[in-house]
Amino acid sequence: MKVLVLYYSLSGNTKKLAEAVAEGVRDGGAEPVLRSAEEVTKEEFAEAAGIIAGSPVYFGTMAWQLKKVFDEFVGLRRQGKTENKIGAAFATSGNGTGGKETTIFSIIKALMIYGCIIVGDPMEATGHYGVGCVGAPDELARANAGKLGKRVALLAGRLGEAP
Repeated sequence: MKVLVLYYSLSGNTKKLAEAVAEGVRDGGAEPVLRSAEEVTKEEFAEAAGIIAGSPVYFGTMAWQLKKVFDEFVGLRRQGKTENKIGAAFATSGNGTGGKETTIFSIIKALMIYGCIIVGDPMEATGHYGVGCVGAPDELARANAGKLGKRVALLAGRLGEAP
């Protein structure tokens, strides 16, 4: 089972957080497919059992490069190839009040429109909408990102076993 960890990163901070999410996916027993918005394919998007998407904060929303993926892959939604995947989000910012939650919500809204079942980060992390950090992820942010990845992998596995 594969879980897509999709991200856009300009400075490298979001990529670092994505890598920690991917480690968690692996810990959860799934194969992480770590892809930037520029390199992901429709096939990878369609075959993933879960999608965890992340972006830096751009005016309180996801970067256009990530939004472009959701816009261009919308045909998969119409074909029914994205419904009932586990979806989750993460974000990085340059400021403590820099819009991480609104950016996470912008990603969650896209995933919901795609028919995903949305989860936040687990209670053992922060128990909120997703993982976020300011600047480069520190040890706590990386640990929480791993917990989010693991949660998505475990839930995608359970959903795949459902009759």
